[in-house]
Amino acid sequence: MRILFFGTPEFAACSLRQIIDHGFQVVGVVTAPDRPAGRGLNLKESAVKQVALAARIPVLQPVNLKAAEFQEQLRTLAPDLGVVIAFRMLPQSVWNMPPMGTFNLHASLLPDYRGAAPVNRVLMNGEKKTGVSTFFLRHEIDTGDILLQESLDIDPEDNAGSLHDRLMHLGAALVLRTLEGIQQQSLTPKPQMVKTQLHAAPKIFPDDCRIHWDQDCEAVHNLIRGLSPVPGAFTTFQGKTVKILESRPWAELDFLPGSWHKLEHNRVVIGCSKGAVEVLTLQPEGKKKMAAADFANGWMHRV
Repeated sequence: MRILFFGTPEFAACSLRQIIDHGFQVVGVVTAPDRPAGRGLNLKESAVKQVALAARIPVLQPVNLKAAEFQEQLRTLAPDLGVVIAFRMLPQSVWNMPPMGTFNLHASLLPDYRGAAPVNRVLMNGEKKTGVSTFFLRHEIDTGDILLQESLDIDPEDNAGSLHDRLMHLGAALVLRTLEGIQQQSLTPKPQMVKTQLHAAPKIFPDDCRIHWDQDCEAVHNLIRGLSPVPGAFTTFQGKTVKILESRPWAELDFLPGSWHKLEHNRVVIGCSKGAVEVLTLQPEGKKKMAAADFANGWMHRV
């Protein structure tokens, strides 16, 4: 099979490495244009581009996916199958081009948590289980026929960063199984069965990151871990924005919602509508992240 790969971040690059290492023929890679990054605003190559260049695979970085020149380049590559992971929405003329179709890897157990931020949203909602799915693309986003799925238990200690990495590796293994199944014609695509009310997984916006202390401590804790390490759930302290990056819920504590307290051993606790959260790691505005005990010593003594 002549495989055309679409992807940009490390979540996609992990799968691309596995595809290459297992001997599949990748005839081209499509990734985002290089972006300015760092203080010097030097152009930075995507993780997927770095993997492709190391394997001497042709790389395309179109600005416009509908451009005739770009689509002609794809036809010249003559792909049999497309693989899409963590990439922007493709026009039908692109995903319908490979005769064997184009499949996507999604970081949830579809049809639940369709959308751009499934890793964040399952944690924010306090779910105990998630997983990865491969499915053929169709017009409506994340609705195509399922090829394979693999579930994963969410650990209480998981945050968005750790769960992302676990799903990344689980997803790479599932992509390999999907490629093997398509190659061997042993997979039967199945329509997504909607049996219960579904959760949405829309993109995370800044207002989604604001902590509302009128919620109970479990809900606040889940928001914090669902947005950690980036973009980070935030609140204010003495008029300054503070990101809370790591927390622990305490249902038995009782403080005024949103009030900050310094307890023994420099522990920092913030009240919720029910219970409180202990802050373990945070990042004050304009500062590097720090342990709550250091914050209590350097900032809270001014209260």
